[in-house]
Amino acid sequence: MILITGATGFVGSQLALDLTQQGKQVRAIKRPSAKVPEKLKVASIEWVDGDVLDYFSLEDAMEGISQVYHCAAKVALNPKYKAQMYKTNIEGTANVVNACLAKGVQKLMHVSSIAAVGFTKPGELITEEHKFEYGPTNSAYAISKYESENEVWRGVAEGLNALVVNPSIIIGMDDWERGSGRIFGMVNKGNKFYSDGGCGYVDVRDVSACMIKLMESDLKNQRYIINADNLSFMALFSLIAKQLNKPEPTVNIKKWQLAIGWRAAKIISLFTRKEPALTKDTAISAPVTQFYSNNKIVKAINFQFTPISQSVADIVQRNKS
Repeated sequence: MILITGATGFVGSQLALDLTQQGKQVRAIKRPSAKVPEKLKVASIEWVDGDVLDYFSLEDAMEGISQVYHCAAKVALNPKYKAQMYKTNIEGTANVVNACLAKGVQKLMHVSSIAAVGFTKPGELITEEHKFEYGPTNSAYAISKYESENEVWRGVAEGLNALVVNPSIIIGMDDWERGSGRIFGMVNKGNKFYSDGGCGYVDVRDVSACMIKLMESDLKNQRYIINADNLSFMALFSLIAKQLNKPEPTVNIKKWQLAIGWRAAKIISLFTRKEPALTKDTAISAPVTQFYSNNKIVKAINFQFTPISQSVADIVQRNKS
């Protein structure tokens, strides 16, 4: 039987759906207050209450489990959530690893992030071999995901069979007011601005498919970047704008403007008590180009990624229907 943590989340829910459609029996952990998505109210999913911060609930959930997909994480680009991210992502992963070791789980799949991968020289693609280095520009989220990976490698040293995946920015059918869905919401509202940076992107359906193929393979104790295409932010915004029949961005925001912007947004949020539209972490990353290689995952499982242009078209079409 298969266990998924974070099954009510963006990646976890897609994974649970795909596994059940393949006829797999799934047990999914959710917090007592969490709602089960309608698409996952199926007989082949056994829902159990638990929390990655409650070790004993993990041990109970892993009874009779052979494979674990650890998708649960706190994702935020606002530094005020630093403590929550450290606790959930690092301590939570340590609990998952310890429970897997205690219950004799055959294989663990840990969902990390490209935020936990190192940088390289301009013009070069980032690979799994680039090492993460601590620095003042690292976000709290990046550090939490890097340290959570270290908990997995500690488990490997203690005899655990594990794989780590590092997805780039994941897009898919999601709320356009949160997560990566905010990119679509922003463009839909007529966004005129773009920065000079760029990043890698991947369809959530491809992330799930890669994880399943890796889990069912004989591969172990490796990390894999999951990335479909590398695009500048302007190229991505323009691609979405064309699908939405909205104007493409025309105003290039410079570093100094971003520096002023995140400070102003922080002050405004103090009065509105809403999340700032721009944070220090996003302002730092916006003008930076980080492109990623997917050679390792393509060779490992002979995978063909969905072009981001097709993903964007699918997302917009499904939102209209």
